[in-house]
Amino acid sequence: MMELCISCHTVEGGAITSNQGAIAAVTKANPLGSEKVGKLILKFSIPAVVSLVVNALYNILDQIFIGQAVGILGIAATNVAFPLSTICVSVNVLLGIGSASNFNLKQGAGDKEDASYIAGHSMSLAVILGLGLTAIAQIFLTPMLTMFGATETVMPLAQTYTRITSLGIPFLVITMVCMHMIRADGNPTYSMFVILSGAVFKVIFTPIFLFVFGLGMAGVAWTTTLGQILSGTIGLVYMVKRFKSVPLKREHLRLQAKYVKMIFSLGIAAFFNQIAMTLVQITMNNTLRIYGAESAYGSDIPLACVGAITKVIILYMAFTVGVSQGCQPILGFNYGAKNYQRVKDTLKLAVIAASVISVIFFCLFQFIPQHIMGLFGSGDPLYLELGAAFLRTYTFMTFINGIQPVCANFLTSIGKAKLGILVSMTRQIIFLLPLILILPMFFGVTGVMFAGPIADSAAFIVSITLVISQLRLMTKLQKQASPLLEGMPAVP
Repeated sequence: MMELCISCHTVEGGAITSNQGAIAAVTKANPLGSEKVGKLILKFSIPAVVSLVVNALYNILDQIFIGQAVGILGIAATNVAFPLSTICVSVNVLLGIGSASNFNLKQGAGDKEDASYIAGHSMSLAVILGLGLTAIAQIFLTPMLTMFGATETVMPLAQTYTRITSLGIPFLVITMVCMHMIRADGNPTYSMFVILSGAVFKVIFTPIFLFVFGLGMAGVAWTTTLGQILSGTIGLVYMVKRFKSVPLKREHLRLQAKYVKMIFSLGIAAFFNQIAMTLVQITMNNTLRIYGAESAYGSDIPLACVGAITKVIILYMAFTVGVSQGCQPILGFNYGAKNYQRVKDTLKLAVIAASVISVIFFCLFQFIPQHIMGLFGSGDPLYLELGAAFLRTYTFMTFINGIQPVCANFLTSIGKAKLGILVSMTRQIIFLLPLILILPMFFGVTGVMFAGPIADSAAFIVSITLVISQLRLMTKLQKQASPLLEGMPAVP
């Protein structure tokens, strides 16, 4: 964790110290420290949003194609397999956010040597952890899917899908880590291209594999895996051939405990958030399997509904998380350079953008839930009835949900990893998970629906409280530093 040392800013005869001069020079030379904040947020957030939205959209297209070609059981099968995807995402953000945050903090402080080691270690760890996840998924496939909530009717389809998609996990991890590092390198457009390449491949070939070759669930799985291989390869080419901020050599790839710890310390908040999502998904699947069997809907229809709703919520979160990720290099660099006003300005604009996005999606979820659910399958009236009610109720507090990822990313980007972990855990672990276990005891499947808005409200309060406390601390540091930094060249 990075701590500030205001006392190191000494002024001697009107001249700033060499450390201040180095930071000022780096700040002035790097657009992250000098370009208008609003322009920077657009520059970095738009590619991040596009990347995540495209990724979410082709997951939605998967559900639409499967719903039309395989049916409700196919949607339920992908929902059962989904916790493995969120586990992969947890590794992605652990390495991607942890590496990019450290990289930008070191850049802002003018420490290129450590920045090189951070970039190299991100690649080595991506390969090692990606291969490890594939091995675990292949060896423990059936017990894993059972734990994830598969019913007897859903299990064969889930096995087919997961056995194939798990082969692409190493490339998925490499893709996402490369995207974060390429964005940190100042090339958000190429970062967007990395994910777009695989997404375009999948969008083109999924209907071919499904409807022309008749491969069913296996066809969808193979297009996912091949798209991940393509994206991962393109990302690696950039890291090897085009990475420009710092030199990358073989020695930077050899793991050292110091740099692994640095990466994990700033990525652990996002990691816990994703792991929490995995636990919630597993718990929700099993809860719906148990209580759904006692309702008019049975077990498979609730699993299918939540599978479709989860993908829709991921699409919404792609916008808000994309904004927060796009702000990460700006926040990290300027906090490392002790330019606190730019940090505040970045956070303010991020909160406004995330809030506008959240209100738009809230309106969609509340006013046209049946149309949204109908995209994934319209043959069963019970599916549409439960799906519309579930979507409308579970997402009732969507209009404030965009604040939490912005707050968690802000705390992580300024080196406050423990607070970032706390914010990340509030909704999923502290509030939502217990509610999913307790409320269905009294209200059945309906209890799961109401767990969402209650958890969202509580998490919002915690997030805002913690961020406000950090802003007040930053204001004090800013006032203490300003008289000492009068000799430093001004930064817009």
